[in-house]
Amino acid sequence: MRFAGYAAVFDRADRGGDVVRAGAFRRSLARGGTRVPLLWQHDSARPIGRIEYLREDRRGLRVIARLSGSAAGREAAALLKEGAVGGLSFGYRVREAAGDAPRELRDLDLVEVSLVTFPMQPKARVHAVEGR
Repeated sequence: MRFAGYAAVFDRADRGGDVVRAGAFRRSLARGGTRVPLLWQHDSARPIGRIEYLREDRRGLRVIARLSGSAAGREAAALLKEGAVGGLSFGYRVREAAGDAPRELRDLDLVEVSLVTFPMQPKARVHAVEGR
């Protein structure tokens, strides 16, 4: 099963008060974005597939990924298919930020992308599923 969506949406405050700005992932993606792991609920012990496409566009950080046949990948696929899960999120380290409320994230080291139940950024969602 493949899916597409946005792991980050630019210029929208997340539930923690952070705002990701366009270009925040540029440096990190230039170093090989598709090598970023795809995880289940941010759990590094539970990879669920691989990222095929990861780029910034006008809206945010767009991701296209394929779920694996592993136990965690099958679980994620079943829940995605049922509509029980549909959020996306990302793990990161801040290289440059400004302000306090909201904090503007300008340069990030992208560590992972996760399929999640509750995304920190409400608009970071899966918007297409292929191979249901």
